[in-house]
Amino acid sequence: MTNLTIAVTQMTCTWDRPANIAQAETLVRDAAGQGAQLILLQELFETPYFCTEQNADHLALAAPYEGNPLITHFAALAAELNVVMPISFFECTPRQFFNSMAMIDADGTVLGLYRKTHIPDGPGYQEKFYFTPGDTGFRVWKTAVGKVGVGICWDQWFPEAARSMALMGADVLLYPTAIGSEPQDPTIQTKAHWQRTMQGHAAANMSVVAASNRIGTEHVGHRQRYYGGSFISDCTGGLLTEMDDRPGIALATVDLSAQARARSAWGLFRDRRPEHYKI
Repeated sequence: MTNLTIAVTQMTCTWDRPANIAQAETLVRDAAGQGAQLILLQELFETPYFCTEQNADHLALAAPYEGNPLITHFAALAAELNVVMPISFFECTPRQFFNSMAMIDADGTVLGLYRKTHIPDGPGYQEKFYFTPGDTGFRVWKTAVGKVGVGICWDQWFPEAARSMALMGADVLLYPTAIGSEPQDPTIQTKAHWQRTMQGHAAANMSVVAASNRIGTEHVGHRQRYYGGSFISDCTGGLLTEMDDRPGIALATVDLSAQARARSAWGLFRDRRPEHYKI
């Protein structure tokens, strides 16, 4: 496929899990109706972002990867709409918990699992209380619309993650996200920094990058506001579309064949010298 239409989405989340799922489905259907072939939902959209506090009761929100009703629901939707979707979810195993993502192809096939590699630990983002660092390594999937790599939220701040997926052949890098206010200092504004970091990944790897963030104010332990700003950038890091802090979708169409030609001609991977990068 040459031309690919990507959609990013953003929504508020409550403790009404069926309502969150229904809202996400509405966004997916809207995006597919406007021609999207690859649709990105935000991180952990099934519930509010519970990692603002350390509360063992929240561990009951997790579900196994195999037979997960959330994944089954969106796999059926992907097949119906003929779209590719990564689905973020809170995963439990017999002894561990992970912040995970299931990649669903356009025929509804679940291609595999990625577990978040980088786990943050700070005010408002206390994920180390809940999640074990991922053990899958970075992954890239050959989908019906191209080769897609996915990092989850804090992963997006690390150039090594983006470069690893690019070296594995990713045409598109996706980042489902939950980021907003910093409770220890309300004057900190991270939105522009957050966007520019990923735009840099796009430019350095000549890969399209898309991120979907949550929106709204949630009260889990304390008040935290999520600023949205979901966006899609081209392979030079230029913004193709950017959302504000309202719910909805945004779409952009990219030419993956032209991107591949430009990447090859630019020489970013030809001229790598990894033997000199060791510290």
